[in-house]
Amino acid sequence: MTPAVPSPEPHRPAEPTLTFWGAAGSVSGSMHLLEVGNRKVLLDCGLHQGKREEARQRNAHFPFHPTQIDAVLLSHAHIDHCGNLPTLTRQGFGGPIYCTPPTRDLLRVMLADSAKIQEEDAAHLNIARNYAEPWVQPLYHHADVEETLNRVVQVPYGKEVEVARGVRFKFVEAGHILGSAMLIITAAGPDRERVLCFSGDMGRRGMPILKPTAAIPPADVLVCESTYGNRLHRSFGETVEKLYAAIRDTIARGGKALIPAFSLGRTQLIIHVLQVGLREGKLPKLPIYVDSPLASEVAEVYRAHPNSLAPEIAQALREGHGLLGGDGVTYVRDFEQSTLLATKPGPAVIIASSGMCDAGRVQQHLKQLVDDPRCTVILVSFQAPGTTGRRLLEPKPTVRFQGRDWNKWAEVVHLDGFSGHADRDDFLAYLGPLAGQVGKVRLIHGEREQALALADTLRDLGYADVGVPAPGDRVVIG
Repeated sequence: MTPAVPSPEPHRPAEPTLTFWGAAGSVSGSMHLLEVGNRKVLLDCGLHQGKREEARQRNAHFPFHPTQIDAVLLSHAHIDHCGNLPTLTRQGFGGPIYCTPPTRDLLRVMLADSAKIQEEDAAHLNIARNYAEPWVQPLYHHADVEETLNRVVQVPYGKEVEVARGVRFKFVEAGHILGSAMLIITAAGPDRERVLCFSGDMGRRGMPILKPTAAIPPADVLVCESTYGNRLHRSFGETVEKLYAAIRDTIARGGKALIPAFSLGRTQLIIHVLQVGLREGKLPKLPIYVDSPLASEVAEVYRAHPNSLAPEIAQALREGHGLLGGDGVTYVRDFEQSTLLATKPGPAVIIASSGMCDAGRVQQHLKQLVDDPRCTVILVSFQAPGTTGRRLLEPKPTVRFQGRDWNKWAEVVHLDGFSGHADRDDFLAYLGPLAGQVGKVRLIHGEREQALALADTLRDLGYADVGVPAPGDRVVIG
């Protein structure tokens, strides 16, 4: 008698996994690869920022082939999260890029600016090399940006969308910048559906302009940023009062206050607090110039998306004032007008990019104001080592930029309470209620010291499986 042949077991899909390729043990180049069966979905595709040649190599070479990627889910429009999308497209990616509607509009602005920087940087390098062959090529061009934008699919907050067979997701508010989102992803597993929550960059509690960060849902795996995992920001209210005091002191000396600020996020926050100061009489009436064409374009995106803003900010925009100008604020787009700002008679506030003083129009103003003891440079962002902003903070009588030393006679004030990232107490508030409802936590987008400290804090709260991945590490979602 012929023995019965056992029927084959039904095919069971493999465990979904996530591999960490960027912003793992650092805060730059966010990029993580989700694999569900034979589907590959990229979470963020940011530019790695660091030493020029190292950054160029990392940005130009992906640890996977771009043609293998089925889709990209994008958390927000900061360049360290979206800035390498044109390279991905240029190298063969042909799938959709999902983001919120405000992020879609900000992408057009931010990626066009990034392409301009890539092209100018390559041109400067070729001049410095006396046009020796082979010529340095830009990482990408404006045409690559346009092709990237053609792939964008806008998805409103809260709407669940199927990305590929066995993978669906929705966006929820992250509170970091306009359009920023956490990703709640449901993926097919061998026995049940699995839930992955990717925080993107999380905002602080109690900050103006944006809607608050949404509650994080239970998940099998939570991938969470940790930028300030072991730090407490200074009180926002105290920081604002120090800003007002620095400006008042500058006015009393008859000088100008120069505020280097990034065009997306920080500039809008500074404009808001200055306008509040003018309305409440904490600042005397004086001209406020926003010297950044990019910030002007960002302001237009804010106007187009009032439903993504706090109610009082949305109402101000509907009434035709607020972040877009007026109320003492003038946007400066023309370069010739920009060059005259620092020499105009009388006190003024000049807000200009970049936030770390390493590029953009702020350097022109620094050249004219840094040796004037009546003036103040007010730094409102973190200043990375090696940047002009960090050198301004050093206790030296001179500061070096643009190839020469300048007398540093202007006052330099550093206000570190304007950050848009969650700090340790914010993480405790966001993550504390989830203890016991999350299987695994992986901490990314933070220097290792910050991530390890937050990992210890989460273990004390009752999280059993908390890790800090290195590039190339993988976690099973389940």
